[in-house]
Formats: sequence, structure tokens, C-alpha cells
Amino acid sequence: MRVGAVVVAVLMAGAGSAHGTAGTDNGGVTASTRESGYTMRTDARFAPADALVPSAALTYDPELVPAGAWIEVAQDSAPNGATAVKLRVRGMKPGHDYGVHVHRKPCGTDPTAAGGHYQNKPSDNPADANPDNEVWLDFTADRSGSGAAVARHDWNFRRGEASSVIVHSQPGNHGTRVGCFTVPFGWAAGTA
Repeated sequence: MRVGAVVVAVLMAGAGSAHGTAGTDNGGVTASTRESGYTMRTDARFAPADALVPSAALTYDPELVPAGAWIEVAQDSAPNGATAVKLRVRGMKPGHDYGVHVHRKPCGTDPTAAGGHYQNKPSDNPADANPDNEVWLDFTADRSGSGAAVARHDWNFRRGEASSVIVHSQPGNHGTRVGCFTVPFGWAAGTA
């Protein structure tokens, strides 16, 4: 078990005001609760699901998400529910357009393990799969394979319902799942 997971578990269990930092060879987690808000930053290097050294970031397509590529996700949720999610990557396929969304479950060896997109207002209607109801972090990798994106919403995650980001082979609501990063998303107090 990674130490970072323990820190986050303590925070999510309802610790009033805590700060935690943990680092491993695959990155680390920094998370804190403050005045009923939540701030988190975590990073890792992508590895195949069957890698000898496990990683929170898995590649399912090493051409688009090379082993060793780096990913960072940060969340800042205010007590009023406003949330910003930030993404940074390095080492991706230069010039490629990627789609990235927050998903409901943690990553697994099967790309479908992360379940569907997290939605503020859960719906089976395909029209509700949009950047207003979901967290979309689409980006185009630059010449060096780096990219970044930010999504801002006036809502926050529900407790335990956002667990990963999936990297898709195409932007928008299309493309296959080519990478996954398990992320300790949190929620602000008062969020169900």
C-alpha cells in the first residue's frame, strides 16, 4: 500500500484539518482540507498494467501514452462547491489530440474498470455527456509531448464517486481508453 493512499484515506474519513505529503518512485500525493474545502495534487509515471513496479498511472496504448510519460492532476474545491481540476502531462505523443475525463472508479488492468464519466447530474441521456456536466481536460501535446488543461465548475464531486482520469485517443466524447490514472479526488464539506 502506498503511503499517499493512507494520507488521503485519513482526510476522506473526515479529519478536520490535516495536511499530508507522500512520495514514491511513481510520484506522490499532497492533500489537505481547509475550512471545509479540499486541495489535492498527485502525479505518477505511466507504466503497463503488468509492470514489475506498480503505478497509479497505467498505459493501455504505449504508442499514445508511452511508459514513463508523466501525469499530474490537481484539485481545488472551495467550501461553496466551486471546483478546479488541473492536468499536466509530459512524454506523450507529440502533436496528438487527447480527450481526458474524470471517471467514477479506480484504474484496473482492463481499461473499462474505471467505469463511466463522473457526472454532476447523473444521466443516461447522451446529450448530458458534455463539459458542463462532466470534467473534460482535453489537450493537444506540443512538440515535446507536453500538455495541460484546466476545467472549472460551480459544483464539487460527491463523496466517493470520482476516482480516476482516463486518457482517450481522441478529444471530446470519443476515442478509446489509452491510459488511466487513479486519483484521490475529494469533496468539500456539505457535499453529499
